[in-house]
Amino acid sequence: MRAVVQRVDFASVTVAGETVGRIGRGLLVLLAVQQDDGLSDLEFMTRKLLNLRVFNDEEGKMNLNIRDVGGAFLIVSQFTLYGDCRKGNRPSFSRSAPPERAQAWYEKLVDEIRAAGCPVETGSFQAMMKVQLVNDGPVTLIVDSRKEFF
Repeated sequence: MRAVVQRVDFASVTVAGETVGRIGRGLLVLLAVQQDDGLSDLEFMTRKLLNLRVFNDEEGKMNLNIRDVGGAFLIVSQFTLYGDCRKGNRPSFSRSAPPERAQAWYEKLVDEIRAAGCPVETGSFQAMMKVQLVNDGPVTLIVDSRKEFF
């Protein structure tokens, strides 16, 4: 699993002009599932998202996680994060999981984060979405469950 995580003051996602998810302070997570992702990838991503210390403490240092600040998640599916642009000018998405598999793991991640007591809003899987955000910082991180990414 791969995620682009942005610390936000506000984020929303709309589909066909209708807002389907909206949060205030929290984390916008653009999430992609790789074709051979499994339980260990899900566990890693869940643990990492819940525990990332990216919010400032009283001294202005990034020492607090999302639960410490009472924040929320907006999790949006984004298969293009596995786009391979090394050859030619058209990305290849061969590493992305097929839609049915990706949706199942995406929904499992959302369920795990909710089970941990965090509010979660989502986009609409496989829909054309418009994402708006106010990035706080800006703070933007890439989180990947596979070591070879780095």
